[in-house]
Amino acid sequence: MSLLVLGATGTLGRQIVRRALNEGFQVKCFVRNFKKAAFLKEWGAELIYGDLALPETIPITLYGITAIVDASTTRANDLYQFKVIDLYSKYILIQSAIKAEIKKYIFFSILNSNKYSEIPLIKLKTSIESQLKSSNINYTIFHLAGFFQGIIPQYALPILDQQSVWITGECTKISYINTQNVAKIVIKSLSVKQCNNEVFPIVGPKPWNSFDIIQLCEKISGKKAKIVQVPLYIIEIMKNCINFFEWGWNIGDRLAFIEILSMGDTFDASMEEVYKILQINSSDIESLEFYLQEYFEKIMSKLKQFNDNMMNSKDINF
Repeated sequence: MSLLVLGATGTLGRQIVRRALNEGFQVKCFVRNFKKAAFLKEWGAELIYGDLALPETIPITLYGITAIVDASTTRANDLYQFKVIDLYSKYILIQSAIKAEIKKYIFFSILNSNKYSEIPLIKLKTSIESQLKSSNINYTIFHLAGFFQGIIPQYALPILDQQSVWITGECTKISYINTQNVAKIVIKSLSVKQCNNEVFPIVGPKPWNSFDIIQLCEKISGKKAKIVQVPLYIIEIMKNCINFFEWGWNIGDRLAFIEILSMGDTFDASMEEVYKILQINSSDIESLEFYLQEYFEKIMSKLKQFNDNMMNSKDINF
């Protein structure tokens, strides 16, 4: 099976490429910048030029492809990019996939997206979902909540550096998951017929809110977090003001996401059906506790090694 991966240089996309190569798939990566994607070629993937901003570059990339894994994320900074680059280009991609007789199209959307369709970026995802469902192409749509990798810059690093951790008093719980586990599930689904024309969640073992994550980081690192809480009404005022200007729509969307995190919703779902269909043991899915423990141990080890080297250097100079 030959895969075409969009968004291959991203947090999720690169893990899908790595997993697919390890499983023996022929992998081609749809990329704009060959220099930025050079590491994918070193892994064994083939780089194919394609740009979603130039829909005419899309059809040729599908030559010899069996399945598409669309892990690309929006880069909409204004209305034109949102309507033309993201929505229209995905329409062209789906239509081109149908003409090329692609056997499988995998797409990633957002868990609970049906509740927040007023946010343009979420509306984009649901629109693409609708296109896939109404097409004749064989699809699998995965709804994601959040990744472990996103927790590091938001919580772990600021706590280690004794910098402020900015939150809005979020009570929303999110079942974060390691992108490596997502890649494992996605690649396995390619060969399972029960995944055809279905929508599945991919979430971690346990939902967490901001305070839970901060407490876990504090416990593992031994450092106290400097928490700065931003009142929700300030976020609402900022969002309303910024949305008056086209250039502020993307910022407004991000503020809307922050507002959602304060609504008390839970971004979690049962994974029993997914585990059963794909014959995956739930114990094989990494926990956030293990991930952060391993991360902090690596950082602490590097810091100790650095300090030891500095001390040895001072002794030599003395």
